[in-house]
Amino acid sequence: MHRVITASMGMACACLIFSPMPTILAQPRTSIASRIEELERSGQRWIEIRLRSQRLFAWEGDRRVLAVIISSGRAGMETPTGVFAVQSKHRVARMQGANYDVPDVPHVLYYSGNYGIHGTYWHSNFGTPMSHGCINVATDHAKTIFNWASVGTPVVVRP
Repeated sequence: MHRVITASMGMACACLIFSPMPTILAQPRTSIASRIEELERSGQRWIEIRLRSQRLFAWEGDRRVLAVIISSGRAGMETPTGVFAVQSKHRVARMQGANYDVPDVPHVLYYSGNYGIHGTYWHSNFGTPMSHGCINVATDHAKTIFNWASVGTPVVVRP
């Protein structure tokens, strides 16, 4: 868990991450399921993350437009479940924590505090939980998602 301080200059963003961050409580499964039903009927763009299968799906209503493999939070740094929305977009960010400092993280979509979807150039072990809680995707997929989603796009993270 981390705390982010963001300083934006033009299209780039420098994000410094500090620990600890308040725990985000998982939302009840029924609220997640009912929100998915609403989104499917709405016709709007939304993102679904399935932690068990390590998959991200981009939807337009009930029509799936993209499916990619991810790496979510590893044991002890699990990705919280719930219904969120994209809060901010950064073409490039620096992510730092107690035991990591990663510059030039591409195509970052923060959806709940410091939790985000972003490109990952430092590993290619997708399908295995190994992040500090964020959703890691291949850089080309991150670019596609970044360009497709807007601030406010719903993000549903389910077990």
